[in-house]
Amino acid sequence: MVYSQRRSPESRRLVLSLLLFTAWEAGSGQVHYSVPEEAKHGTFVGRIAQDLGLELAELVPRLFRVASKGRGDLLEVNLQNGILFVNSRIDREELCGRSLECSIHLEVIVDRPLQIFHVEVEVKDINDNPPRFFRQEQRLFILESRIADSRFPLEGASDMDIGTNAELRYKLNANEYFDLDVKTNEEETNFLELVLKKPVDREETQEHRLLLIATDGGKPELTGTVQLLINVLDANDNAPEFDKSIYKVRLLENAPNGTLVIRLNASDADEGINKEIVYLFSDLVLDNVKSKFTINSNSGEITVKGELDYEDCNLYEINIDAVDKSSFPLTGHCKVIVKILDENDNTPELVITSLSLPVQEDAPLGTVIALISLSDHDSGVNGQVTCTLSPHVPFKLVSTFKNYYSLVLDNSLDRESESNYTLVVTARDGGSPSLSATARVSVEVADVNDNAPAFPQPEYTVFVKENNPPGCHIFTVSARDADAQENARVSYSLVERRVGERALSSYVSVHAESGKVYALQPLDHEELELLQFQVSARDAGVPPLGSNVTLQVFVLDENDNAPALLPPGAGGGAGAVSELVSRSVGAGHVVAKVRAVDADSGYNAWLSFELQPA
Repeated sequence: MVYSQRRSPESRRLVLSLLLFTAWEAGSGQVHYSVPEEAKHGTFVGRIAQDLGLELAELVPRLFRVASKGRGDLLEVNLQNGILFVNSRIDREELCGRSLECSIHLEVIVDRPLQIFHVEVEVKDINDNPPRFFRQEQRLFILESRIADSRFPLEGASDMDIGTNAELRYKLNANEYFDLDVKTNEEETNFLELVLKKPVDREETQEHRLLLIATDGGKPELTGTVQLLINVLDANDNAPEFDKSIYKVRLLENAPNGTLVIRLNASDADEGINKEIVYLFSDLVLDNVKSKFTINSNSGEITVKGELDYEDCNLYEINIDAVDKSSFPLTGHCKVIVKILDENDNTPELVITSLSLPVQEDAPLGTVIALISLSDHDSGVNGQVTCTLSPHVPFKLVSTFKNYYSLVLDNSLDRESESNYTLVVTARDGGSPSLSATARVSVEVADVNDNAPAFPQPEYTVFVKENNPPGCHIFTVSARDADAQENARVSYSLVERRVGERALSSYVSVHAESGKVYALQPLDHEELELLQFQVSARDAGVPPLGSNVTLQVFVLDENDNAPALLPPGAGGGAGAVSELVSRSVGAGHVVAKVRAVDADSGYNAWLSFELQPA
């Protein structure tokens, strides 16, 4: 006889095709594809560049790249044609276990300008896993006095696939004594029972061998088998009986050791020792279940023995035998289903990937600085994570996808005001009380050449004595640049002009690095009283910035010119005065007027006269 779970025809259809769904793009910029598991290398997934609105010619220049968290290199993009293809073997069961939904999330990043896209590739299940029994052989002991319709629990098979591929039908090879009954509980797991069609006779046959076959709903369908070895016992009239065949218990994860799960009670209609009952774990109970629970053989109390973790396993099925103490014991059976309830015992996790560090101080608003991905192993509200940032200015968090955020620039930067920011990103779940995790992000602001060198004052007055030695230092100019590194490295130069018939650079020079101004030749007050010129300060940025300062150099007079007599008339000499005087002139008579000049200035040009004998 064949048994199967009843489900709608739609749930039995699994479309296996290497031609995938056409991508569709949601308002958030997300692109969806699908691909069957175990697809060969090179299998076409989608025209990702076209679907994202990117030109093929710009993929390489814009540094097109794909990142997949924890997915290795399962998918790859051909940068020549913009096609997403299967790069290595995709095993859906290895990737997502028995989860109904299984997707590979890709982050597509391009630069110049920076853009981020999210791509979901759904991995479709194919029927690549046959049903499997945990044991190659199941042994049962049946008293020959058991009446028809007596039932004995069997261990079912499991299938790593999902949906129709995991819907199992069971079949027992034809025989005259036993039949198979399959029920489905609320958790949609099969409950198998071997049904006795007619009493067995130990004297006729002491052992029965049957083959239990499990077949899945895939196309083509796959099967698994287990050998049933049935030993017929001779003794006892009544087996212990539980008041229920299935008990359901809810238990919080992390329940301490010793916590009571359930107290079982079975009864036996026999008398004396045949009525005394011992409670035991069935041979069907796996070792991992025994490591979590223990049973008191006398009281029937099941208590917690090991650590219960919802994220590790959220459902346990425990088959219990109640065995009487007769010399030929009879056994009653029940199943305890323990459903583990989630507690908020997992702290959120966050991973920060830096993209644009350091940040240029002239970066535009909206520049993406880092990507933040969140995760929490809890379920429900305990696994719902939100992300906050402190302090906010001049940055903010933007949610780009479920559990994905971007750290973006929200205000203008000025390196000269603030050159480094330390931000704290906090991830907090929705549990009560909530759990949180933090991470620090250090954002360094990179300098741009936005400050010209500046002199303390626009003009300087310098006094230099004439007849100075050639190459003497007469003044030092100094400009400060608020930028950093090359942008703040200042060099000095003369703003060339003509001074009379000569170039300015024939009079003075400036040292490019120190700003020291030198007089290249002796200055002559009588030739040049004031030398006015400009010195330029220019930084090494690209493009360079500069400013000028004016120097007024006054040449101070020294007494380096002797007085010179002026001739009395057109015919007189420059150095002597000759006059004829009559012998009859009286005292006080003006004989001659002497005139003299001095090329110097100030006190150096004041003259006094005295007569000396020839």
